[in-house]
Parts: sequence; C-alpha cells; structure tokens
Amino acid sequence: MSVTSDPASSRVRRAAVLGSPIGHSRSPDLHLAAYRALGLAHWTYERMECTAEALPALVDGLDDSYIGLSVTMPAKVAALRHAATVTDRARLVGSANTLVRTDSGRWHADCTDIDGVTGALAELGVADLAGESVVLVGAGGTARPALAALASAGSGPVTVIVRDASRADGLRRLAADLGVALTTLPFEASAEVSAACARSAVVVSTVPAEAAAGIAPAIAAAPRLLDAIYHPWPTPAAVAVADAGGQVVGGLVMLLNQAITQVEAFTGLPAPRARMAAALAD
Repeated sequence: MSVTSDPASSRVRRAAVLGSPIGHSRSPDLHLAAYRALGLAHWTYERMECTAEALPALVDGLDDSYIGLSVTMPAKVAALRHAATVTDRARLVGSANTLVRTDSGRWHADCTDIDGVTGALAELGVADLAGESVVLVGAGGTARPALAALASAGSGPVTVIVRDASRADGLRRLAADLGVALTTLPFEASAEVSAACARSAVVVSTVPAEAAAGIAPAIAAAPRLLDAIYHPWPTPAAVAVADAGGQVVGGLVMLLNQAITQVEAFTGLPAPRARMAAALAD
C-alpha cells in the first residue's frame, strides 16, 4: 500500500514509535539508519509516549507529514481497532504494531511482529520446524504473533508455559484457527517444563526478564532459545541456555526483522538490511 507517489521527495516526512514506556526503544536507530541509507535526508523518526487509551487522540492529531507509526506495548490492540483497514494477519492475531498512512490519508494496520519472529527463527536455523514440538513462554501480546510465526514455520505441538491457564484462552482460539495443537503447563511444574524444553526444537520466551527468571533452570534444557526481550540483556533465561550450550537469539534480532517490513511499508523502497543491522551493533 503506497504511502506517497514519490518516496524520495525532499519534503519532510515523519514517523514515530508509540508506546509506554518508550525511552529504551531502539526503533529510532533502525529507522533513521534506513532513511539515511536510502537518501531520505528529510525524514525523521521519534519516540512518543503513548498508552492504549491515548492512542486514538494522538494519532488523529498528527498532521499529514506523519506517514508511518511503529506501535509497541501497551497500544497494539488499540492500534488495530483504530485503523481504517487491517491486514488479514493483524486481524488474525488481534494486534497491530504498524500503522501506515495511505494515499487517502487514513491508517492501515499490519502486524510485522510476525516477520520479527520468523526472521529470528531463521537466525536460529529453524525456519522450517517440520512438525517439531516447540515451547512458548507466556500468553500476552507478543505470544500471539509468535504463535502465528511458529505455525507458518510448520510447528508441531506447542506447549505454552503460563502462570494461569485461563490466560491462554486467546492463544487456544488462535491455535485452533491455525490448526496447531496446544497444551499448557504452569510455571511451577519445573520438571515438566524442563522436559518439554528438552524435547522442543526451540523455546520462544515472550515474558519480561524477571518473569522468566524463576524457570530459567528449566528453560536451560532447550537446544535453542528465542527471547523477545532486548532490554535488559542478557536475560536470566538467555544466560541459562547459553551456559548449557544452547543457541540464543535475543529481541534485537526480532526488532530488526519487524522493522525491515515497516521501513519498506513506510518508504516504498527496499530496506537496507545491512545498514540497519549495523545501527544495532553500535
């Protein structure tokens, strides 16, 4: 969906990341590196503190120089609801991390978080799961796009580690829509969690670092870990898996891959992946 007929125009274009808290976001590093590499010298990208409740008024108050918005927690569901049009995958997972202003001036929502997980799985060498079992830690907002990405990679049965089984109801419905078998285990079942992690192809943790700290010894049995967190880093779970000899990929890899799709949607140009990755290494 085109955002402008002349993406290399010298007119000022603005984009931003919305969320709360937002001060730690590395999205400006990625986007600004991309815009400069693409020769878009007049494009800007900023952080905006924004709750779910504040999103509609904030977005409606932006002038037409704003062509794209990245959306992080806790405003992803609000972004989906506020958009005029929505991709099928964003509707499926029930959240949007991307808003693109269309030629009509209205906002189009997508969930490039799915691309973030898909890219991180490829980094771990499990782009094709071929029916293998996986473990998903958490059932919050990041877990739904993670489950969609796992299903796209051909995942077999998924075990969700969650404090309260009722919190996984949304994931169960999504799993049914995706044709994925899903079971749950409580955080307290350390022996069962360890066994599930040991037989999995990959564990995807979507919970805050401190939330997974208590089960880090059980997660250590995993051969591969994708941890959605990048601040603070490394997480206790990442340390546990790495110390046990497993492969670990963190949230910055996810952030890079979801931002690549965003940059292309905002600018209409191929994203300069190498330059964006270099920006995260600085």
